[in-house]
This record gives sequence, C-alpha cells and structure tokens, in this order.
Amino acid sequence: MDKKNALRAGAVAAGSTLMMLLMTSPALALTRDDGDDPGTGLSVGETLGLFVFTPIVLFLVIAGLVMVGDKSRKQAEQG
Repeated sequence: MDKKNALRAGAVAAGSTLMMLLMTSPALALTRDDGDDPGTGLSVGETLGLFVFTPIVLFLVIAGLVMVGDKSRKQAEQG
C-alpha cells in the first residue's frame, strides 16, 4: 500500500510540473516592453567567468577562511 501512495504522489507531482511548464508561454519573452533597453550580450568567456569561475572562487575563499578559523580555534584550545 505504501508503494501505491508513493507512485500516486509522484504521478501528481510530475503531472502538475508538466502542466505548469506547458502553461507558461516563452513566446511572451520575444515581445519588447516600452523602455526596454537591453545591453550587449556576454561572450562565452564572460559567461563562464561570471556563472562558473566566480562562484567556485568564492566557495574556495569562504571554505579556506572557515578552515583557517577552525585551525586557530583548535590551537587556542590546546595551548
């Protein structure tokens, strides 16, 4: 009985997601609004730098700061 409920819940979730995707209209994105002034597009390098490399660098910096703080706390407890 448990598998039947899980299957039903999965079917409802998949069906509602599919209906939401079908009801959205991407064609409306082609219509320009008054005052719309888009800039120039990003190059491949700019896109990768902005959406891939920058988050990775920020993650590494934050992780490094946390690790340094943790090591200094452990040394203070020992000494």
